[in-house]
Amino acid sequence: MKYCGIDLHSNNSVVVITDETDRVGYSKRLPNDLTQVLRALEMHRTELCGVVVESTYNSYWLVDGLQEVGHRVHLANTAAIKQYDGLKHRGDEADARQLAQLLRLGLLPEGHIMPKEARAVRDLARKRMQLVQQRTAQILSIESSLSRYTGGRISSNSIKRLQEADVAKMSVSEMQALGIKANVAVMRSLEAQIDSLEKVLAKYCRTEPGYRLLKTVEGIGEVLATVILLETGDIERFPDVGNYASYCRCVGSQHESNGKKKGEGNTKNGNRYLAWAFVEAANFAVRYCEPARRFYQKKKAKRNGTLAIKAVAHKLARACYHMLKKKEAFSVERCFA
Repeated sequence: MKYCGIDLHSNNSVVVITDETDRVGYSKRLPNDLTQVLRALEMHRTELCGVVVESTYNSYWLVDGLQEVGHRVHLANTAAIKQYDGLKHRGDEADARQLAQLLRLGLLPEGHIMPKEARAVRDLARKRMQLVQQRTAQILSIESSLSRYTGGRISSNSIKRLQEADVAKMSVSEMQALGIKANVAVMRSLEAQIDSLEKVLAKYCRTEPGYRLLKTVEGIGEVLATVILLETGDIERFPDVGNYASYCRCVGSQHESNGKKKGEGNTKNGNRYLAWAFVEAANFAVRYCEPARRFYQKKKAKRNGTLAIKAVAHKLARACYHMLKKKEAFSVERCFA
């Protein structure tokens, strides 16, 4: 049997194929062209156990192309792969060879390959979040400009309602008004794009049973339910609730030996979008849900506000896992008992 590792870069890929003794039978740097990669693998296809591709920002085209022709593709979690410190020389071929070796040994840390159609909708939700952040930047810029030029303050909600005609009435110079008008124009354009994306996402998500279940959770509205549903994907890919909570970055990371702390692991492992969503949900739950507020106050008295909010987020993440798994609505009593 043979094993393939592909070290993927922005404009080329190093393809290495090894056998059961880790002997390299093929090694070549190819341009990022699907036709050439498939041609290189075709001569070994009948013996290939699998193809490992690095989980990088530009891996979609390669993963999809390999799967479409029937290759068994594995997505390597690069953050979880540790290079041997004793190596005197390391390069792209060595990296690709290591991927193939880890696959042969059954030690490859794998990432989830989301179905192509679901991934497109998930990426659309991420694009919406990016546009929201850019709109917030425009709002903060306007707020800062008015404070700097006039010494006054204006709320974010008031800024969202600003029109160019309103800027003309402000006690600022012509040049200063021109800068604020530019911010307002960009903000309006971003709002239009955000609204159009939200309509598409709502049409897709509102028919999903999981979406309706998530909206029963205290602190989770339409936006957070959409993010959690799309970023979670198939709940069956998580063996238990602990795996899901860890993926949501809702658990701590600590290394101990003989009862003493010896360091920490990679606290950034997991999904940053789910981490954001559950922290946001926790803040809303503490504000509007009495059991959540009592739980938060209890944790805050022992630690601090940040860790207390993380504890609430952890509770909500665990609740969402069980809800999606068992198809049950949210129970505040069971969550914050």
